Amino acid sequence: MKGLRNLGCALMVCFLSIPSINAQEEKQKYYPETDPLVLEKLEHWQDIKFGLLMHWGAYSQWGIVESWSICAEDEPWCRRPHDNYELYKKEYENLQTTFNPVNFDPDKWAAAAKRAGMKYMVVTTKHHDGFTMFDSKYTDYKITDPKTPFHTNPKANVTKEIFNAFRKEEFMIGAYFSKPDWHSPYYWWPNFATPDRNVNYNVETYPDRWEKFKEFTHGQIDELMTDYGKVDILWFDGGWVQPYSDEEILAYKVKKGFKQVNLQNQDIDMPGLVKKVRAKQPGTIIVDRAVEGPYQNYITPENRIPDKMVPHPWESPMIAGGSWSWIKNPRYIPTRRAVHMLVDIVSKGGNLLLNIAPSPLGEFDKGAYELLEGIGQWMDVNSEAIYNTRVIAPYKEGKVALTQNRHNKAVYAIYLAGEGETTLPSRIWLTSIQPIKGSQLTLLGSKAKLKWEAVADGFVVNIPESVRKNPPAQDAWVIKIDKVKD
Repeated sequence: MKGLRNLGCALMVCFLSIPSINAQEEKQKYYPETDPLVLEKLEHWQDIKFGLLMHWGAYSQWGIVESWSICAEDEPWCRRPHDNYELYKKEYENLQTTFNPVNFDPDKWAAAAKRAGMKYMVVTTKHHDGFTMFDSKYTDYKITDPKTPFHTNPKANVTKEIFNAFRKEEFMIGAYFSKPDWHSPYYWWPNFATPDRNVNYNVETYPDRWEKFKEFTHGQIDELMTDYGKVDILWFDGGWVQPYSDEEILAYKVKKGFKQVNLQNQDIDMPGLVKKVRAKQPGTIIVDRAVEGPYQNYITPENRIPDKMVPHPWESPMIAGGSWSWIKNPRYIPTRRAVHMLVDIVSKGGNLLLNIAPSPLGEFDKGAYELLEGIGQWMDVNSEAIYNTRVIAPYKEGKVALTQNRHNKAVYAIYLAGEGETTLPSRIWLTSIQPIKGSQLTLLGSKAKLKWEAVADGFVVNIPESVRKNPPAQDAWVIKIDKVKD
């Protein structure tokens, strides 16, 4: 009975500590940063609001989802066109021998991103498949290896070229880096099968091999921190590579009904790694995605927007063209949807990291450039309602989202146009905020001063017909209120 009682207690503890695999990150406990240099950089990052994410690799040639098709997990994004896994994996890795993005022009990408109003970027230096988009001495599975046709191009070290191009446009620079590496024999050991995304051997049985993987990972990160100029954001993916206690592993197995679960402790010494990173690059923002702890300086709910305001730094990575990686005949989201997405995220205190995937030849699609131009036209008029803002309750009322400048406390009421709506309404009524007596209200992009009157705890603002007939922007219109009641 005592043994059963102890087991019951252990299981109860386990259920309370199920590891945060695939958790909704905004619901995780947030660990505030204490390093003043990191805090300063985080503050600036929260000011600039809008960034570009780029998934690019040899897999782009097939127009498939990045990396996942060589993973044996039975998920929709892992499906292969034929049933011979070993043959498929060999064909996939042979994409290295044909990857030749001869139209690669990162200056053009950076100019288009700047035109859209983006101010930071994150690019895949290495995804889960292990194909390295920089000149790493730790692998020959890389874009600069002689097996890759592009290695003779003067711009073959594409990560360095991309960083330099965006730096010239004064972007914050972010390096995406996958912690798992499915090409490395120290992670997926050819001696064993690869049943899922995890390390495929027992780490406790083969500690020396795992130690080599840690050295490999630390070595590649050191290269990025040493040879590629200033890196502002180190954006780790593959959150299953993290430390797990025995209790957490048991809890996860119980949750899965004790099915075959390959979860085990995958500790790559993140404290030591971060210490080395910040010794070379003080103030670097670390984003250990989905791993609850001190190395997730901001959280990243993936391809979705939280329902409510999130009280700590966060960003939504969102797909613009139908997939994270390049696909044939992509369909890009309309400008209106992108603008509304940006406004929704910013009003809840977050940043938008919009993903656009380069093609196999190293180009953005025409649709991507059109989308960036459309967002840029809206930002030309309304960017002051986006940059340097923070949340103000209630964040949104009906069709109107709210932001507030963190310096002068001006409030922006952003009217989000409905389907088919091309002009402002004649009156906008808000019940949740009220300008102080004598406040000036203006429509961004227009010189007209707007008349308003207090109604209960809110106010009504009138929009002149002359302004309504000639709106200064499309998709959303911004009323600036210089002062509101506390």
